[in-house]
Amino acid sequence: MRLVRFQKNGGAALGIRLGDSIVDLSQAMPGAPDDLADLLRQGPAALAQAVEAARAAPVSAHIAPGGMNFLPPIARPGKIICLGVNFLDHAKEASHQKPAHLMIFMRGGTSLVGHGAPLVRPNCSDQFDFEAELAVFIGATGRHLKPENALSIVAGYAAFNDGSVRDVQIRVSQWTLGKNFDGTGGVGPEFVSADELPPGAAGLRLQTRLNGEVMQDANTADMLFDVRETLVILSECMTLEPGDMIIMGTPAGVGLLRNPPLFMKPGDVCEIEIERIGILRNPIVQEAPAF
Repeated sequence: MRLVRFQKNGGAALGIRLGDSIVDLSQAMPGAPDDLADLLRQGPAALAQAVEAARAAPVSAHIAPGGMNFLPPIARPGKIICLGVNFLDHAKEASHQKPAHLMIFMRGGTSLVGHGAPLVRPNCSDQFDFEAELAVFIGATGRHLKPENALSIVAGYAAFNDGSVRDVQIRVSQWTLGKNFDGTGGVGPEFVSADELPPGAAGLRLQTRLNGEVMQDANTADMLFDVRETLVILSECMTLEPGDMIIMGTPAGVGLLRNPPLFMKPGDVCEIEIERIGILRNPIVQEAPAF
C-alpha cells in the first residue's frame, strides 16, 4: 500500500495510490481519518479496509497527483526519534569513532514538510545542509522488543531529508536546536507499507541529488544499527506507539564536510531517492522576514 496525505478544502485528507492516480479516502470511505497516525491506531484491519475501499471507489474519487499539495503523512507524530552517525562512511568523514551505542536526538512536528513543499533556509544561517535518510513509521505499541518480533511493529517507510542548520547544530554537543527549525525536514513522497519492501527496508539504495548532481549514494545495508536493532534498543527505554517515527541516519557526502562546503540555498531543488520507495523532492526557499 502507498498512501499520501494532501491538502483539501482548507484541511487534509488521506489518499491511496492506485496506478497513476490517488484515490481520495474521504470520498471512498466516508468517515476515514485525515491523518495516517489515526489510521494506524485503528490497527491493520483499518489499513486493509482503506485499500479495499480505494479499489472499489468510483472514478470521481480518483485524483491526478500532479495537482496535489502533499503534506507529511502524520501531522504531529508522537515522537520523532533521529539517529546520528549511523553510517560508517559518515562517521569517518566527520572524524568520529565508530559509535558503540545508538546516538539519538529528537525532532518536533513543526519541522516537517511534505513532498513538493519548500524547505525553508532560516534567516539566521546560510549553512543549510541536506541528509538523505530512511523514515520508519511505527504502527503498533512496542516495549522491550526482541529481535524476533521488533519488525512486527513497523507499519511502513518513507524517504526523509534531515535538513540541518549546521552552524547552530555544532555550537554545542546536543544537536537538537540545529535540527528543529520550522520547515526543514522533508518527508515523503508517500508512505509505503512494510509488506512492499524487504524486512527492515534492508538493501535499498539511497541518494541525495542537489540540482540534479549526486551528493550522497549509499545503501540501507550500510547502516551500523539497522531498523530491527534500533527498535530493540529504543524499546528498552521507551514505549513506541502508533504514529511515532524513527529517522535512521545519513551516509557520507553531506555538504558541511565537502571541500569546499556546499549548502542548500534558495532556488535549489533537493531530491532524496530511496529504491522502491520513491523520490522526495523539495525546493529551497528563504525564510520570510520577521516583523
